[in-house]
Amino acid sequence: MQLPSGLIQSELKIFETRFKEAVKSNAPMLDRIMRYIVKRKGKQLRPMFVFFSAKLCGEINDATYRAASLVEILHTATLVHDDVVDDSMERRGFFSVYALWKNKASVLVGDYLLAKGLLLSLDHNDYQILHILSEAVRKMSEGELLQMQKARTLNLNEDIYFEIIRNKTASLLASACAAGAWTTSHHPETTEQMRLFGEKAGMAFQIRDDLFDYAIGNKSGKPSGNDIKEKKLTLPLIYTLNNCDASTRRNIIYILKNRNKSPQDIRKVIDAVKAAGGIDYAIEKMNGFKNEALDILRSFTETQARQGLEDLVHYIADRNY
Repeated sequence: MQLPSGLIQSELKIFETRFKEAVKSNAPMLDRIMRYIVKRKGKQLRPMFVFFSAKLCGEINDATYRAASLVEILHTATLVHDDVVDDSMERRGFFSVYALWKNKASVLVGDYLLAKGLLLSLDHNDYQILHILSEAVRKMSEGELLQMQKARTLNLNEDIYFEIIRNKTASLLASACAAGAWTTSHHPETTEQMRLFGEKAGMAFQIRDDLFDYAIGNKSGKPSGNDIKEKKLTLPLIYTLNNCDASTRRNIIYILKNRNKSPQDIRKVIDAVKAAGGIDYAIEKMNGFKNEALDILRSFTETQARQGLEDLVHYIADRNY
């Protein structure tokens, strides 16, 4: 499944120029880091959701470009900070900002990006867009902290897992869709409808990410076991712990607590999850969220923008990296 970027090619080209301008700095070191970040940007998935959501509800305008830039700025800021928190040396196959410029610079770069995002909206009186995105940043922080807390206690509640990914991952995608819709509709109900659509798509996105740990849909075909190493209780593992026999459960918990860096023991956990049906259960849940997102979309008139959003949802669920 390919990204439907061709449908908004001209918008993305304009966006790239405006995004570069939005993060520029007069401080030489900071500007060098910004250029490094811009050069190694990802698939621009979230800006695409902004543009298609805006197009679904009206004509793309300057506020739409600012909303797309704000979404990407906030997303980039969280990634820079995440690399510090996770002690991560790589980002998208390249050295991370943290690897090249270390802790202090990385934290300040993340802070700078947050400030630039705030000013981008405030300078143009985009108060509603700023409110929508600020809510997402709050939820993302809460989701990360809740995940850290539950990793320590190995809480096995599926509802807690969904709360974590709703806040940590889905909230930004939900806000991207809501912000895009608001820029062209200024309609609270339509904006909320698109926010809910983005949230469902974001839930499917995170579950697909969880499945990569078990080599399901993974481009390399090799399980990474990274979530197990970090004691992250993802959906396949939670299902397994709640549905396996007592002995298997004890062994998995022991490995998570004491041997979560051992490749052989990680392999045992992965095999246990597959045997217990944890993979199939997670795929079923992912497809459920995907279909709920598509159902919301189908309440809108069939247009090229709607088709673009449908393609994005399918891409999220079918991607292999």
